[in-house]
Amino acid sequence: MGPSDLQCGHLVSPGVMNFVLSILIVLGILFSYLPQLIRIAALRSSFGISPYFVLLGTTSATFALANMVSQQQTLQDAACCKDVSGLSCFAGLLGILQVATQLLSFFAILALFVVFFPREKSPSLSLSPKEEPTYRTALVVAFICIVHAAVMLIVTLAVGFKMPSSLQSWSNFCGVTAAILASIQYFPQIYTTLRLRCVGSLSIPMMCIQTPGGLVWAGSLAARLGSKGWSTWGILIVTACLQGTLLVLSVFFEYLGPNKGHSHDYNKDTARSQSAESSDVQDEDGPYEETPLLRESR
Repeated sequence: MGPSDLQCGHLVSPGVMNFVLSILIVLGILFSYLPQLIRIAALRSSFGISPYFVLLGTTSATFALANMVSQQQTLQDAACCKDVSGLSCFAGLLGILQVATQLLSFFAILALFVVFFPREKSPSLSLSPKEEPTYRTALVVAFICIVHAAVMLIVTLAVGFKMPSSLQSWSNFCGVTAAILASIQYFPQIYTTLRLRCVGSLSIPMMCIQTPGGLVWAGSLAARLGSKGWSTWGILIVTACLQGTLLVLSVFFEYLGPNKGHSHDYNKDTARSQSAESSDVQDEDGPYEETPLLRESR
């Protein structure tokens, strides 16, 4: 048995349970983000979602993908594809597919966040106008995320082709950076949720799926990559714990807090209240040329 057989032996017989679990994790990641995407699209608003949460989450997922594709074990599995069957090769690359699915899901959230960013200021929130994020902030966040993804792709390819001996160091750097960003990405959102005292456009079902799912995913990657892949699966443990904190806050404000049940009514009610206020002001000032004559005769 040659060196190639030793390195690729785990792909020839990947284990049915591990393979099925890896597939279920990919599907679980995809479906876990669907409630958030559907909620933003249904409400036609990304109100209550912190732009800094979206920024940190997207850049963290980009670093995580760069970390995954530059892992020594991942490269060995990819090299084995020429010696094993297509199914075995697919099983070996499922880790990349999992992280890539997460990144694409975050970019989908980013797109909807910008498209449905509320243009009107809330008259009833505790945030002052200077504290409320603007549409320009949303555009800057989107620009940074796109540029960052392009830069990460170029740098990873450059290190892989020009300095392959440094690829594992680059992978560890990306993993540590992703862990740092993931560990702080929920703080802006936790702060925003506490200040607004409502869930807004955040999806509680998404967090209910992802919080335990993140721990399961971390266990799967730990079994695949071993202790050397700590920078990859460690991200998920940190993220799951912080997301669990946000989930507890969201459940409290949605079902137990003083604004329960009305956290998503801002955008529908704001335009209605503004229209009513405009009508009241016109009534107080008296009739104008545009005022219908029939209204005066009533």
